[in-house]
Amino acid sequence: MRARLIAIAIIGAAGASAAAEVAPLAVSFTDGAVAESLTGVAGDPAEGRKAVFTRSMGNCLACHQNSEMEEQPFHGEIGPPLDGVADRWTVEELRGIIVNAKMMFEGTAMPAFYRDPSQAIRIGKQYEGKTILTAQQVEDVVAYLATLKE
Repeated sequence: MRARLIAIAIIGAAGASAAAEVAPLAVSFTDGAVAESLTGVAGDPAEGRKAVFTRSMGNCLACHQNSEMEEQPFHGEIGPPLDGVADRWTVEELRGIIVNAKMMFEGTAMPAFYRDPSQAIRIGKQYEGKTILTAQQVEDVVAYLATLKE
């Protein structure tokens, strides 16, 4: 039994290392979309929802409205509403928009949430040397946004 548990642990560890995280500079865009997962791990919609309204993470509600989050105060009106976003964009397009919206929408005010920190201009001290969202947080936000259908 012990040998079997060790074998399962080894196989699990090997599988975890096989899902290597894509570095910000290695993200591949096609017409603004990012086809491949940044982590190889499915996003968690519940964690993505947290990132959408948490100020120190995505803080999407600073610019976007989302009627699914009526309990959260002060929704922004700068960006388009998040309601029905999964009907307007594919998962790949949503991933590209979150990673770096400027790859799809030239001149947008939306920040790049997964861009190499050395490329950033005027970045807050808390984000120096790191991305705004981790690769897994991007996948989580995308998984949450994919639930927002009309």
